[in-house]
Amino acid sequence: MSSGGSMMRARFFASIFGVVLGPIAALPAAAEILNPPVLMDERAPIAKPMLAETAPLRPLPGNTTPVRGDRLLDLQIKYIDNQIYNPSTGGYDKVHLRGYTGKGVDPNAPYVSPTIEANPGDTVRVTLDNQLPAGPQPGDPGCMPGGHTMPDIPHCFNGTNLHTHGLWVSPSGNSDNVLLSINPQTKFTYEYNLPSDHPSGTFWYHTHRHGSTALQVSSGMAGALIIRGNRFPTPNAHGDIDTLIPTSAIPERILVMQQIQYACRGKPAKPGDLGPIKQDINGRYICDQGDVGGIEGYDQFGPGTWPASGRYTSLNGKVFNPNDPMKATQGQIERWRMIHAGVRDTISLQFFKVTDGKLASGVKTLVKADNAAAFIKDSCDTSSPVPYQLIAADGLTMAAAQTTKLATFQPGYRFDALVVFPEAGRYCVIDSSAPKSGSVNALDAGPQLLGLVDVAPGKPVDNVEAYINRALVSLAETNMPENVKATVVADLKAGTKFTSFTPHPDVTDDEVKGNGTQELTFFIDTTGPDTKFEVGNTLNTADVKPYDPNRIDRSLPLGKAQEWTLQSHFVSHPFHIHVNPFQIVSITDPNGKDVSAPGAVDDAGGAPYDPQYVGLKGVWKDTLWIKSLIPQNLPAGFSGIYTIKVRTRYERYIGEYVLHCHILDHEDQGMMQNVAVVLPDQVTDTTQGEAMDMGGHNDHK
Repeated sequence: MSSGGSMMRARFFASIFGVVLGPIAALPAAAEILNPPVLMDERAPIAKPMLAETAPLRPLPGNTTPVRGDRLLDLQIKYIDNQIYNPSTGGYDKVHLRGYTGKGVDPNAPYVSPTIEANPGDTVRVTLDNQLPAGPQPGDPGCMPGGHTMPDIPHCFNGTNLHTHGLWVSPSGNSDNVLLSINPQTKFTYEYNLPSDHPSGTFWYHTHRHGSTALQVSSGMAGALIIRGNRFPTPNAHGDIDTLIPTSAIPERILVMQQIQYACRGKPAKPGDLGPIKQDINGRYICDQGDVGGIEGYDQFGPGTWPASGRYTSLNGKVFNPNDPMKATQGQIERWRMIHAGVRDTISLQFFKVTDGKLASGVKTLVKADNAAAFIKDSCDTSSPVPYQLIAADGLTMAAAQTTKLATFQPGYRFDALVVFPEAGRYCVIDSSAPKSGSVNALDAGPQLLGLVDVAPGKPVDNVEAYINRALVSLAETNMPENVKATVVADLKAGTKFTSFTPHPDVTDDEVKGNGTQELTFFIDTTGPDTKFEVGNTLNTADVKPYDPNRIDRSLPLGKAQEWTLQSHFVSHPFHIHVNPFQIVSITDPNGKDVSAPGAVDDAGGAPYDPQYVGLKGVWKDTLWIKSLIPQNLPAGFSGIYTIKVRTRYERYIGEYVLHCHILDHEDQGMMQNVAVVLPDQVTDTTQGEAMDMGGHNDHK
């Protein structure tokens, strides 16, 4: 073939796979994707007396001596002007987005919030300084209660508050109180008193002002919240897994995964309105020369909007760029603390070796949304996914490690994993395709390339599972106290069990007996002129209601444990409840099969295999996908409804808080309930709870 024909063929494949050929401009120097910066104390920590039975904790970054005490942190909220890489164009889009800023934030990656670190027993004080502009905003009904016809219309785009997702702290006052509204040009100090027995683990924080939660979280207003522990297990008490896998031996990587769904807009039809989103003929969001992207309206959310937008999931504030890889060493086990801090995507995480000759450093690469699947197939060896081991779910250490080649993250999920790359070279980090019924968008969305890992030569790995197990046994033999060493080692050798490190005992049949039950149904009512996002207290749709800030939907008995039964009667939703986590009892498919058991296969109704539930029986979480198969795909007479049973304890804290769908635009539009933990003699109906009056948002102005 002539050289001209070869070039034509090369350009044809370039059009499919998005690789730019020929001379290119000089590329920026490689910049590794690093852990988000730690939010530093603005003032010196204030020590408070040690508990006699508690060992001193190691210092956090920036502290020179071990101290248990107050963490004094400042977070400002303002508009931040910066840029986000666009893999479809190979350039950067200018954006103007709301974000958190604070001491130590990386100005080159401002759209991931700084990490907050603390220890059990600390008091963490965060002064939230809302510097967003006050006054009317285009497309925003405003912040004041009563300023709109109903509470479940998106509103108060510049009002905010702070939620510490997964923390076991009080929901009242100035603690984890999401019923506050910190309005523009207002400061408020949150105070989180972490009990000395708080589990160590991976949690996160984000804005949670009803009416603007999705808009602000999608702007990047979310960050990791790490509780670090140094409590060794004893013959009578469990300890922190941090003592088995210290960072000196097992380095850690924090990955905050976000969907920053910015859009550029055309000219508005009239003053005070938002202009239309600029899109190409395929519906992909586009920004023209001189445009600045933003997130200013709820037309940027809704079914299918994320995959249709052509935007890309970011890792620690950075969208995939072949010149911004992560770096690792062959044979070095790492602890990956992974947080789904996005709004409208399901992430199915896999690792693949880069195909020989592909994705070479220094080659400019375009990854167009329309051709992502073909690009990944050409560039990554998808026939051999790298296994890794899950060790914690939603921050809570699991009873045993679970080896997987794919972990499913729904919005709000966290998994801690032990990851080791068996060979040197370059690896793809992939968000694989998920089945429709297992995905937020209920679409056959293709895979996405999230990032790359450059692995330097090191120690060969024969078998990932065996290699990690041998390393953990060696660490236990070296570091565990003599009075528990034999127990810990025996557990590890018997299937990488973490019996001495789990934070909560199982909730038994006897513990829930006689305490009543709770039922919950998610539902979207599309029959009227306005779609209603609703929650009910029975396993049908007879009593479903949209959120009302002046109503408490359930009263729950302090000091008791209950079993909950959860369903969704219109598509699927991630259920999240504040304060107290829950233990999964069973996840039953529409045929009556428990698909949460180890080795279970979830393919009900002929749907494609969905791996997300396998192995979750007995696992503790605070967020869980409530699945309902898509009606038009079901056989006649087949309900498609999954039934989930969980158990939870209402420990220590009384007060009012919320449960909701963690597709956050669903929450903003009414898929939320107020619940109250009260003294047991104040609960008259333990099955559903008794409605009580309460105040709505308490605005701080």
